[in-house]
Amino acid sequence: MKHIASVLTLCLFALSWTSCKPMQSPTPSAVASPTSEKNSFRILAYATDAIIPELIPYKQLTHINYSFLIPNSDGTFAPLNNAWKLKNIVESAHGQNVQVSIAVGGWGWDAQFEEMAAHPESRIAFVKNLVDVVDQYQLDGVDIDWEYPDPGESSQNFLALMQELRAALPDKLISTATISYGDETGLGIPNEVFNIVDYVNVMTYDGEIHGSLKEFELGLNYWAERGVPKEKINIGVPFYSRPSEVTFANLVKEDPAAAALNSFDYLGSTENYNGIPAVRTKTEIAMQQAGGIMFWALDHDAQGEYSLVNTIYQTAHP
Repeated sequence: MKHIASVLTLCLFALSWTSCKPMQSPTPSAVASPTSEKNSFRILAYATDAIIPELIPYKQLTHINYSFLIPNSDGTFAPLNNAWKLKNIVESAHGQNVQVSIAVGGWGWDAQFEEMAAHPESRIAFVKNLVDVVDQYQLDGVDIDWEYPDPGESSQNFLALMQELRAALPDKLISTATISYGDETGLGIPNEVFNIVDYVNVMTYDGEIHGSLKEFELGLNYWAERGVPKEKINIGVPFYSRPSEVTFANLVKEDPAAAALNSFDYLGSTENYNGIPAVRTKTEIAMQQAGGIMFWALDHDAQGEYSLVNTIYQTAHP
């Protein structure tokens, strides 16, 4: 996920796109995912523990993934940062028909996932402790952000973990975050997982050209061809730049003109990101070729007229 970005030019967003051609769906798993979730276009926000709950635009979202619950190799978890915020978010979100999940892991925790998932005892502990978290905070689901299982034994351990989670949480949302497309880490997600999860969050950013339309389209095509049903794909957009990880809010604060661009000189560094026109275009594509759009991260968005969340919502609900 943490790749060095190359220069992003505006011409990338003028590239034509090819339609997704899904292959035949994999053989269904013995454990099916729940069917209670409404089928409307999803707008899914990852929110970090730095979020200001009072600024969350609940009316423009369908899902929130609170990030992150950090796993230990023995199946326990580190204390949740700003747990009071999660409680606040769940109460407010449920009052406005927004579902809240806990995102588990994130960048840099592969070793803990690898060790935990390799042993049945620690997987059992992980699942039990995660169910306790879901119950404690009255959550709607979990998002497993293991970045990423390798092909082979690690991949099979990941599958076992997802099967055990589904068995323990039959009526909750389960999702997984995936690399954007086509390298060995993408192959570490076995096809059987697609029938277990409710959706797949595809991180179409942090690639060779951060957040480019080409990366976005390749991500859609790759996972569709792998057999992920269109309605289960949440395709991702970044709310931050590369190489310096400047938030979109700070880019616009520096110069409001940055809101309409995809590349901007910020304090002497050329930063590549997605401005309002790019996010609008990606939302339009997602409405045709996916079940929803997701983004990292809500607390990076600008407020008011330059809000990217507002751009997504207005595009999806003209």
